[in-house]
Amino acid sequence: MQLARRARVEVDGEVVGRIDRGLVAFVGAARGDTDADLAYTVNKVVLLRVFPDDTGRMSRSLADVGGALLVVSQFTLFGDVRRGLRPGFDEAMEPVEAERLVARFVEAARARGVRVETGRFRADMAVFVENDGPVTILVDSRKLF
Repeated sequence: MQLARRARVEVDGEVVGRIDRGLVAFVGAARGDTDADLAYTVNKVVLLRVFPDDTGRMSRSLADVGGALLVVSQFTLFGDVRRGLRPGFDEAMEPVEAERLVARFVEAARARGVRVETGRFRADMAVFVENDGPVTILVDSRKLF
């Protein structure tokens, strides 16, 4: 996820999601992801203290600053380049199931009171992020287990 001053997603020149201050979460669904992976990831994204306080120290969460969340589905996060020069995507969840999981991610974040905007699943998206910092944090539920 990336801390953003503002961000937007366009599909065919049309803005389909836009936020001001907040986070951009590039969300990938892996084969075998469970409800536990989903809950862990949503919790981290919503509550992780990555926004600066008055002293500049990262101590405020998305909820604390009233920020918004832009969710962009991105199966290429699972691109495996260990062999050859073309990435393989065997670890990515199949698209129909992945779309459901990303939709559940969005619903869960909204249930936490966060304003959520999205890209469009399986669309060719242009993503514009004005990074703040820049700050980019990897949240991976598989690192937990």
